[in-house]
Amino acid sequence: MIKVGLTGGIGSGKTTVAKIFEEIGIPVYYADSKAKTLMQTDKNIREKIIKHFGKDSFIKDKLNNKYLANIVFKDKKQLKILEKIVHPVVINDFLKWAKKQTSPYVIVENAIMVKTGMDKYLDYIIYVDAPVNERIKRVIERDEISENDVKLRINQQNKENKLLNKAYFLINNNNNKDLLVKEVKNIDKKLNYLLKKS
Repeated sequence: MIKVGLTGGIGSGKTTVAKIFEEIGIPVYYADSKAKTLMQTDKNIREKIIKHFGKDSFIKDKLNNKYLANIVFKDKKQLKILEKIVHPVVINDFLKWAKKQTSPYVIVENAIMVKTGMDKYLDYIIYVDAPVNERIKRVIERDEISENDVKLRINQQNKENKLLNKAYFLINNNNNKDLLVKEVKNIDKKLNYLLKKS
């Protein structure tokens, strides 16, 4: 089973690309949304969060996002502690999920692959890129936030651009859906060829 990482900066169109892979029958694991679910449902994560961040981390069995965000986004040390609690569980969950799939390869969509350490478990990486102006425009429309906030997020993610050098495949997303579908199908063909060779 080949495990393929799908990544790229905020607003690059990773999710759009992931959906196209799903349309052609390839299972996709969405690491970010899965992390949110696991923070809510995994007993081990819950206990560790409460132990470190206090009982207010959960209200009536629901994760208190506001409370937690208020702590971790003001203090990098606290953010690292939260990441150390959550990331290994997500990686483990992904690896278990991948084993259950019957397709020739699987995709994991993750914006912070290096930070989570997930890149170490992958055979190939697909990097989705898009012009910065286009990315800013997309995120403003999607998240209804200011241009300044988008630029801050882009700067925070810049470390992940190291993955661009590790990437086996590069997709340039210029808002042309037909071209995007073509590129995904082309990568699918190449991955199936690499599978036959291995």
